[in-house]
Amino acid sequence: MTTAIGTTGSQMSSEGNWFHPVEPSPDASIRLFLLPHAGSGAIIYRDWERLLPPDIAPQAVTLPGRHNRREEPTYENFWPLLDALHEAVLNELDDRPFAFFGHCLGAQLAFRLAIRMEEEGGPAPVMVGMSGWSPIGFFKPTEEQSRMPEDELVEWIKKLGSFPAEVYDNPEMLALVVPALRADLRVAGDYDDDGAGVSCPLASYGGRSDPLQEAPDAMTHWAARTPTYLGHNEYEGGHFYIDTHAQAVTAHFAHRLQRTVASLAR
Repeated sequence: MTTAIGTTGSQMSSEGNWFHPVEPSPDASIRLFLLPHAGSGAIIYRDWERLLPPDIAPQAVTLPGRHNRREEPTYENFWPLLDALHEAVLNELDDRPFAFFGHCLGAQLAFRLAIRMEEEGGPAPVMVGMSGWSPIGFFKPTEEQSRMPEDELVEWIKKLGSFPAEVYDNPEMLALVVPALRADLRVAGDYDDDGAGVSCPLASYGGRSDPLQEAPDAMTHWAARTPTYLGHNEYEGGHFYIDTHAQAVTAHFAHRLQRTVASLAR
């Protein structure tokens, strides 16, 4: 993966702010909130604004404890983090339709955030995109794994391709990455599937050789979580297939999002 950190990350989000860009494009008719994988932030979606059509305004999320928010305490439990993210999104909304797209931990958060918003009966996403995670058949971190010695943790993320090669031999960079990753592993491990679903359309995406997909049929379970399942798209690559195939994923998701919004307007 080509995720950058440090000074590059500082350029991607304003201190204390959940979203990048801080202000979405006023010319777009649809908003899209992008949620990143464990240990990272808005930087993983740095190319999406360029790849998406101009009528879709993306804003990527940076959670506390990383990039320009690294002085803020990280969350280590799923539900308190979801509460905080929920409040941040509600405060950010305007009258435009919006959607969520999440990868890995970001998919977990996007899915439960959509459920929460639908249950409350207020603003809710018109569509959700799930990437690199399913509530059934995917790796679930344990407390012990989140606390594994740093050398073992680094070897594990090397195999996944989570960060660029220069990170692993740079103690300063590792000091930024590892605490946030440990916290996010605990967040992901704190979530237990309860069979809940969403009423809005849902599309799923994944890498054909994702080592975190433990069951071959894991992504098929999304079909039971929405009355309008838009199908699963699979690409060559592992857990971070999304870096190599960002153009294909954005094109596919944007087309379905535009069609969904158009159908709601009729």
